[in-house]
Amino acid sequence: MNSPAPIIACRVSSATGDTSMTENPITSRGSIPANPSLDELGIIVIDHGSRREQSNRQLLDYVDLLRERAGYRIVEPAHMEIATPDMAMAMNNCVRQGARYIVIHPWFLGPGRHWREHIPQLAAEAARPHPQLAYVITEPLGLHPALVEATCDRITDALGQATVRSGEKPAPAGK
Repeated sequence: MNSPAPIIACRVSSATGDTSMTENPITSRGSIPANPSLDELGIIVIDHGSRREQSNRQLLDYVDLLRERAGYRIVEPAHMEIATPDMAMAMNNCVRQGARYIVIHPWFLGPGRHWREHIPQLAAEAARPHPQLAYVITEPLGLHPALVEATCDRITDALGQATVRSGEKPAPAGK
């Protein structure tokens, strides 16, 4: 059964066209069709993992939002360390739900060592029991224009809270 196309499309490339972020080529194994069936596509969103439950909960909430708003059927969270589920558990969950292709998205801002080395290692280890599985690792969030919008929203919210606390009215945007 084919599912409808997702509401948003994900690109496995730099959103700005700037390749300075890609110190290494995007890591992948196998071949993934340009428009795989949503019944065969798994998405794993991976973060570092934390001892703070609230931080780990935020990833779970983000995964729920991604699943709901983007229309992907198979979306799983993973933590690199400290917390569960880990990459192997997430990949196994995707395969159990029918995924033949997996896109791994690091929930990180920059292309640091976790993106260049650790996540590819974790992905290769997790995929070892699934030789038929193809996967690709996206770039981290980086310089995506939507992050600028999100930052502006956070700044506006903080200014609104600061002015409300001091009893002043917030100034109109752009003034």
